[in-house]
Amino acid sequence: MSVDLSRVGDWYHNYIRQIPDTDISSAFNNNDYNLTGYFSAIPAEKHDYRYAEGKWTIREVLQHIIDAERIFVYRALRFARKDSIPLPGFDENMYADNSRAQSRKWDDLVTEFDLTRRSSALFFLSLDEEQLDANGVSSGSPTYVKALGYITLGHAMHHKRILEERYTN
Repeated sequence: MSVDLSRVGDWYHNYIRQIPDTDISSAFNNNDYNLTGYFSAIPAEKHDYRYAEGKWTIREVLQHIIDAERIFVYRALRFARKDSIPLPGFDENMYADNSRAQSRKWDDLVTEFDLTRRSSALFFLSLDEEQLDANGVSSGSPTYVKALGYITLGHAMHHKRILEERYTN
C-alpha cells in the first residue's frame, strides 16, 4: 500500500483500503469513469429509493459523494499549498438535509459527479511528491495530501458498495 495509514485518522482506513493501486495516477485512472457509468445506468425508478426510513435516497447519496469529494480535495489543496491552519470536519447529514438533492435532475447530478471527478484527478495528477507528502489537520486528526486522494476515491467506492448491497439489488 502506498498510503501510510499511521498518518491518517482510523475512520479513513476503510476508504483507503478500497483502492488497491499503488500510485495516485493509477488510482485515479482506474477509478475515474467506471462510477459515472454506474450512476448513469441506475434506472429512473430507483433514483428516489431509500432502503429504510430515515436513510438517504440514491439521489442524496450521489449528492453526498459530490459534496464530500469537493471537501476532501479542498483539504488536499490547502495542505499541498502549505496552509497549516487546521480544517474543521463537516456534518454529512446537515449537508444532505440542505442539499436539495431531491429537486435535482438525475442527469445533472451524474454530469456534476463526472466533472468533479475529472477536476479532482487533474488536481492530484498535477502534484509532485513533495506536495503529495504535505500534511495538515482536518476533523481534528492529522492527514496528508496523497491519503486525501485515496480517501476521495475510496469514499465513493464505499458508497457504491452500499448502493449495490442495499439499494439496487
